[in-house]
Amino acid sequence: MTTALEQILRRSAELETVLAPYLDLPLANASERLRVTRTMCGVAFEHAESTKILIATGNFTSALGLVRLQFEALVRGTWLLYAAPEAAVSKLMGEFSRESVGNSEKLPMQAEMLKALEGKAPRDAMISLNSFKEHSWKPLSSYVHGGIHALNRHSKGYPVVLLTQVLRASNGLSTMAAMLLLIISSDRSRVGQLTVIQSKFNDCLPDKYESDL
Repeated sequence: MTTALEQILRRSAELETVLAPYLDLPLANASERLRVTRTMCGVAFEHAESTKILIATGNFTSALGLVRLQFEALVRGTWLLYAAPEAAVSKLMGEFSRESVGNSEKLPMQAEMLKALEGKAPRDAMISLNSFKEHSWKPLSSYVHGGIHALNRHSKGYPVVLLTQVLRASNGLSTMAAMLLLIISSDRSRVGQLTVIQSKFNDCLPDKYESDL
C-alpha cells in the first residue's frame, strides 16, 4: 500500500472516530420518523467503516460497491425525515415479518425519493446529493452489478488517485449523515461543530464530485 493511500485511510479513520458519537445524540422526540432516520444514518456509517476496511485489505471492487450502498442509505434517511408519508415510516418500523418485507418493497426507489425531497430538504443537502448522483451513481452501479468499470479495474488494477477519491466521497457522505443526526437531535451544543470538523478534515473530504470512478 502506498504512503498516500495509508495517509488518507488514517485520516478517514480519525474522521470516523469524531463523527461516530453523533449516533448517540439524544433525539428531539421519540417519534418513529426520527428513530428510523437515525437507524439509516447508522447503516450509512457502517458502510463507510466497511469501505475503509475493504480498501485497507485490498478488496477494492467490493469497497466501491459499498459507497453506492452508503449513498442509498443516506438518501433513504433524508427522505424518511423530510418527505416520507407516515404510512411509509410505519412500514419500516413495524414488526419484521414476511408481510412487512413485502410492504417495504413497495417503497419508492432512489430517484423517486430525491424528487420527493426537492423543496423539502435543505438546499445544500440537495445540491450535494444530486451532485453525487450525477457524477458517481452510474460508475458505482457498474461496480455493484459487475459492469465494465468493475471488470476493467479489477483486471488492470486500481489507481491510488481513484481509491483516494472514493474515500473522500465516502467521508463526504458520512459528514452529511452526521448533519442529519444533528438535525434530529435535541442537543444544540454541537451546532456549528460540523463546520469546524469539515475544515479540520478538509484533506480527506471531497472538494467536488467527479465522474472517473
